[in-house]
Amino acid sequence: MTAFRKPQVALTSKAAPFAIRSERAADVAAREALLDACFGENRHDRTCQRLRDGRSPAAGLALSSVREGTLVGTVRLWHVSAGGRPALVLGPLAVDPACRELGIGAALMQKALAAARARGHEAVILLGDAPYYARFGFSPEKTGALMLPGPFEQDRLLAIEFQPGALDGAGGMIVPTGAALPKRRVVRALEAQAA
Repeated sequence: MTAFRKPQVALTSKAAPFAIRSERAADVAAREALLDACFGENRHDRTCQRLRDGRSPAAGLALSSVREGTLVGTVRLWHVSAGGRPALVLGPLAVDPACRELGIGAALMQKALAAARARGHEAVILLGDAPYYARFGFSPEKTGALMLPGPFEQDRLLAIEFQPGALDGAGGMIVPTGAALPKRRVVRALEAQAA
């Protein structure tokens, strides 16, 4: 009889697990610091930020990744109209540079897309690197006639449809449609940007 041996696994600090959960109010400061570290303090000037300013993320579609008690990743999705078609815009997706080899970004993407699909959303759009996002099903196939409210590279405007044909014929400006942030939160967000 052959005895099964338990494989030896050397655990290193890089092997520490991470968890993905819904974003919490307590995550805000760490999320903002992570976004500054990943995208620079001028991230508020980026084109896609116009779709998020003064808006709340889509319900249930703001996720955080935590490793050893520290926020190491974030992703959010936002309601938009893509040339008259309801959709979500994904972003920003950010992972702590020290944790980029752990698969956190891919796990956040998979969880966010699964949650969006489960909530009945039909399409997600993002502005990003096609080679990275193609593995999740994103392509520029349905975005050629769409525009963003500011400068952008057309070949980086990508989409995935959960419902075939959701973006058929979509053209024109992508505009925010999500719920407005409560006024107090808008004032705090503006103050944080100015600091």
